[in-house]
Amino acid sequence: MDFRGASSDSFAAVRSELDSAAAQGDLARTGTDLFMVAVLLRDEPALRRVATDVSLPAEAKQRLVEELLGSRISAGAKAVVSTAVAQRWTVTRDLADALERLSEIAVILSADDADRLAHEIFAAGEVVRQNPDLRDALSDPVRSTDDKVALVDQLFGAKVSPAASTLLKQALSGSYRTLNVALENYRRVAAEVSDRLVATVRVAHALSDAEQGRLTSALASQYDRPVHLDVVIDPAVIGGLRVEIGHDVIDGTVAGRLDEARRQLAG
Repeated sequence: MDFRGASSDSFAAVRSELDSAAAQGDLARTGTDLFMVAVLLRDEPALRRVATDVSLPAEAKQRLVEELLGSRISAGAKAVVSTAVAQRWTVTRDLADALERLSEIAVILSADDADRLAHEIFAAGEVVRQNPDLRDALSDPVRSTDDKVALVDQLFGAKVSPAASTLLKQALSGSYRTLNVALENYRRVAAEVSDRLVATVRVAHALSDAEQGRLTSALASQYDRPVHLDVVIDPAVIGGLRVEIGHDVIDGTVAGRLDEARRQLAG
């Protein structure tokens, strides 16, 4: 969700309102409520058009929010939505997208341990990627969202934190194309919220705690920012390691060096 033009400034204003709401209420509830409103706006085009109509006074749209949502959502969520409908949005869908992104941020901020949350999101994505039947079941348009939520509960349940569980369920009915795309975006947002980078390291064999510590320190020094490390055991690596961080790829694997040698010979 990259906001452009007026929507970029509007998102910044609403994000500031979320920061204010964070000091006053339950962030987990605020996140869940904001997601509910985002889904409502997508399901009701007429409501979305009214909520983003620049010809209507902001006060009129804010009264509409109060009348429609009333006590259905928390005070914090209501304040965020009220601020959001008073803004100008480049396209109407940006309002719902902004509220969905803010719901993600609120849930992430509610987590007790940001590193644990980032790891849980990554690990869940790996489980889905490595199980085609599960991936198909969670993306099956015939299966109801309630069925998919029940499946997520069955698979992950108490194994993950409440924040991770909330995000996994939101991924099933949000605006992202697939569950894995949603989880990767959540991972990136979690990193942005905690002002750190996320690195995926692919290795043939598990790294020791000391090796992970040295690699984390080296990457943090190179990028001048804290780094969260997720390690994937990948037999295709053969030896060495491959680091994906942001848009950068550092390929120190045996397979990577062999491929580079082949390209040089071919050239």
